[in-house]
Amino acid sequence: MLKIGLTGGIASGKSVVASRFRELGAVLVDADALARDVVEPGTPGLGRVVEAFGEDMLGPDGGLDRARLGAVVFGDPDRLAVLNAIIHPLVRERAAAMIDAAPGGAVVVQDIPLLVETGQGSNFHLVLVVDAPDEARVQRMVEQRKMTAEQARSRMAAQAARDIRLAAADVVLDNSGSIDELRSAVDRLWFRRLAPFADNISKQRAAPRAGGPVLAPSDPTWETQATRLAARLEAAAPADILAVDHIGSTAVPGLDAKDILDLQLTVADLATADRIAPLLAAAGFPLWPGVFADSPKPSHPDPADWAKRLHGNADPGRPVNLHVRPAGSPGWRFALCFRDWLRDDAEARRDYLAEKRRVAALHGVDKSTAGYAADKEAWFTEHAADRMDTWVQRTGWQPPSYGTGPDATGTPGITPRPAGSDAGSTAQS
Repeated sequence: MLKIGLTGGIASGKSVVASRFRELGAVLVDADALARDVVEPGTPGLGRVVEAFGEDMLGPDGGLDRARLGAVVFGDPDRLAVLNAIIHPLVRERAAAMIDAAPGGAVVVQDIPLLVETGQGSNFHLVLVVDAPDEARVQRMVEQRKMTAEQARSRMAAQAARDIRLAAADVVLDNSGSIDELRSAVDRLWFRRLAPFADNISKQRAAPRAGGPVLAPSDPTWETQATRLAARLEAAAPADILAVDHIGSTAVPGLDAKDILDLQLTVADLATADRIAPLLAAAGFPLWPGVFADSPKPSHPDPADWAKRLHGNADPGRPVNLHVRPAGSPGWRFALCFRDWLRDDAEARRDYLAEKRRVAALHGVDKSTAGYAADKEAWFTEHAADRMDTWVQRTGWQPPSYGTGPDATGTPGITPRPAGSDAGSTAQS
């Protein structure tokens, strides 16, 4: 199933988005509703709240007086922590039961007001943030919830700052306009991205790619996006993944590149890579068929040294090549070294960008990303290899050490690759 984390600041319009997702067919898990359910009269949750905060937290009907409890904990971090320690585990237990009961292939949307504050982003395939300008949110709370402006701003200040919440978002839904505009944005997201994403996960396939080798201007958010994806991958198999690194051109600040993120997932050996493949697929990164190695190079002629596994993102909105390589292998070492060399050497960056632009123009008509990757190989062997080796000797560069695998270097190669990708090349995008 596709798991979506939905969040947003108070009065952002998150409830409108959640309601529309449910109308479109999503399984909605509403954390606020569950938080009310777990403290209904007669529940263990209510008993624990009364034990912690006293009998005066109950109303005349024996139910929880939410306004009184809110007044007690608001602005008191210690008391709030006590309440959260009671409520949050109960809510997670209920939510897990609802998710387990969801049908295969479902889109499960978890509406969690404090998703960012509680650090739950890596639990989801995507995090959606509903956003609105602060003044618009204050106005809504004054008009719709009868708060004073001071009370509204105080409630906003108790949540994550807007910039922190936006930094955690894979998708931002802008609610600065009308409700109809917001609902239309939800519809577009559902049909263009979420429904295909869920279908790809169900069928364990990477999202298909179209178009040729088009270079995009360097995007400063590429690194943030890669960091979010790495956290999700590490959560998929924490005991088996040694590291997830952002590699390739998108990992080099200021370097134009195809808008495809390259990530390298380090494992101890290929047996581990094969064992965790289903876990990576469930996390949204199924195996690309037919790509099992980088091409061997003269410095390391044994093809077995260049074996790897290649996964792609099932999300049609964010193309990713996920290279799973054993620590210390030639391809693993080269990917890290090439990235660090380009980051450090401005002349190398300029030369590589000129080559990328030349080859992209060459294949702009035939739309062949495979040809784009193949035609760059001469630059790697004729212009990059010796320069990079000289840089390594001058700087003393060393790759990370995980205490496993051979310590080897190598030059890039080409292997069969999926349509729309140059992912078989040791040097990425």
